Amino acid sequence: MSHILIAEDEPRIKDFLRRGLSAEGYSCTVRTDGTEALIEAQTGAFSLMLLDIGLPSLDGFEVLRRLRLTDSTTPVIMLTARHSVHDTVLSLDSGANDFLAKPFKFEELLARVRVRLRDTAPAGTGTLRRGSLSLDLKTRRAQIGELSIDLSAREFTLAEEFLSHPDEVLSREQLLSRVWGYDFDPGSNVVEVYVGYLRGKLGSGSIETVRGMGYRLR
Repeated sequence: MSHILIAEDEPRIKDFLRRGLSAEGYSCTVRTDGTEALIEAQTGAFSLMLLDIGLPSLDGFEVLRRLRLTDSTTPVIMLTARHSVHDTVLSLDSGANDFLAKPFKFEELLARVRVRLRDTAPAGTGTLRRGSLSLDLKTRRAQIGELSIDLSAREFTLAEEFLSHPDEVLSREQLLSRVWGYDFDPGSNVVEVYVGYLRGKLGSGSIETVRGMGYRLR
């Protein structure tokens, strides 16, 4: 599952980005301060960074400059309320992979995110297989044998988690944190609901319930 770092201090926008990307199956971490965002980005734990220019402590340009000095290749999409050609050029020259001016349509942002993640996907690791079930991580398509299976973004991410841990029992808490994020309501039955959805599409015996422990892909 792709993990996205959102560096944005405007409450409305950061919440909009987190909710929207989480709904599409991405794991999100939000930081509202430039220094904190830089520290997180330097861990190398993220597939992509959305970086606002107007951050407190360190602005987006400085965060990006310092990040690139560490030889980090994490893709960065700059976000800004500024519309000048100068800012666009400065962002790209500083090492940004893309630039998006506010306000923007979420669909456009999502398309740019997909492109950057596809560009950096390692060769030879684009498909997960288990028995007759296969997931193409680049095209986000699922198949059982030659039959295409229509999975929502969240169902796909859940299936990806199971295929990435063959024969392992995954607890409800593990699935909740990895697929929905740590800030999701721990009292929700969303894991049980989506496991049910997957069983309906992959076959009733595809996911085993291990009593008192969690779930395992058969």
